[in-house]
Parts: sequence; C-alpha cells; structure tokens
Amino acid sequence: MAGGKSLWLVGAGNMGGAMLRGWLAAGFDGKITVIDPFVADVPEGVDLLRALPTDGGGPDILVLAVKPQQLDAVTPSFASGQRSPRLLLSILAGVETRTLTDGFGATSTVRAMPNLPVSIGEGVTALYSADAPQDVRDEAAALVAPLGLVEWIDDEALFDAVTALSGCGPGFLFRFIEAMAQAGEALGLPADQALRLATATVKGSGLLAAASEEGPDVLADRVASPGGSTREGLNVLDADDRLKTLLRDTLAASARRNAELAAAARKA
Repeated sequence: MAGGKSLWLVGAGNMGGAMLRGWLAAGFDGKITVIDPFVADVPEGVDLLRALPTDGGGPDILVLAVKPQQLDAVTPSFASGQRSPRLLLSILAGVETRTLTDGFGATSTVRAMPNLPVSIGEGVTALYSADAPQDVRDEAAALVAPLGLVEWIDDEALFDAVTALSGCGPGFLFRFIEAMAQAGEALGLPADQALRLATATVKGSGLLAAASEEGPDVLADRVASPGGSTREGLNVLDADDRLKTLLRDTLAASARRNAELAAAARKA
C-alpha cells in the first residue's frame, strides 16, 4: 500500500483510530503521523503530534477524521497553499467537496463515509470524488479496502442517503438487537441470554444474507413456513408496511440532518 508516502491523520478517535489500525494491519508502506490533542498513544512506528505543525511542508496524503465543527481549526494551516496535499481524504459528515477544496487546495479530494464496523474490518466505506483521476481513485480505494466493503457513488448529492443508510445504520441495528433481546426477555428468557441470542442471530443472518445470491425477501420467506411461527411474526412486521415505513422515516430523518450539516458547513 501507498509506496512510501507520508500520511497525516488528523483526528484518531473511534473512526480515525479504526482506520489507522486497518492501515497498519494491511502493511501501509509509508510514514503515518497522527495529529490529535486527546488520543492517549499510538502504535509503534506512528508519530504523534498534539497540534498541526506551524512550519515545514505538508503530507502527500491528508486524512481528515475530526468532527465537522472542528474543520475551521484545521484549514488555517493550509491556507497558504504551500503545504496542500496531493490527496485529501475526508470523512467529515456533511462537508462537501467544494468546501474541502477551497479550504485545503488538494490536487485531488475524495470524500469518504465509513461506518463503525471498520474497526473489525467488516465496515462499509462509500467514496466520492469530482476531480480525482483513476489512479488516485484506485489509491483512495486501496486506503480503505482493509476496512471492509468499498462503494463509489457517482453523485455527491447521494452522500446524505449513503450516510443515513450505512453510516448511521449500525446505530439503528444496535437498537434492533437491543429491542429483540428485550422482547425475548419479556417472553421469560434471562436478560443476558436473550442478548447473546439476539446478537448471534443478527450476526449469522447478516453473514448469510451477504453470502447468498438470493435477496433478503426470499431468505425471509425460506425461514417462514406457511402457517408457522415465523410467518405469524412476519405478519406483524408486514402489516401496513409498518417496518418499511419506520425505516424509511428513520433514514429520512438522518438524511435531513446530513443536509443541514452540509448547509451549515457551506455558510461557515
């Protein structure tokens, strides 16, 4: 990976730290510098700075993994254009390519939306770029490939939808696991056992769906025998499309918030 290039990771919290572990596990061939005032430590071979350097050149690759509201604290270090990176990879939710290009002057800018399971190499990262040539797109994809599935999107306007679906999705699924476990507990199972059963059921079902050539609708019907207990439960979920409506409303709320964040970033 990366061929001996320098990479600055600005922000090494949950997501940035997960990306860092993925790169190291994949054998990143280059120098990585983490810039974060709060992280306790970094793995051996990685430099740690508490603030952006005030002099000297910039990195070949700059990865932004701070909160969107912290962007204004980072851009002044790149205002002169003398340390602009060749590749900027940003995971800032709601901060559009135009804002990033204006703030950093990178030769190529790529937006990325990873989700929390990248921390175990089973995540999803959506990528978008308006200006990156194919070789840089390949390089950006290689950077996030150790973290799980990589998907390019063709229209930046779809980033709100991608963020709502795969970026926020783990949070919704964790709620689903919790609700399943509590429903099992209500039927008499011990709480800890119900949680183990719910978690393993979601894990196994997800792996089966990923490995199957059949769609989830077909898989659901294969579990449900006519007149059986699974069908009776599905009838509750399917009545008036209640589950589909709930999830449409859930994702729509997240997508609206993403759009609000983008609008705020444009005004900043």
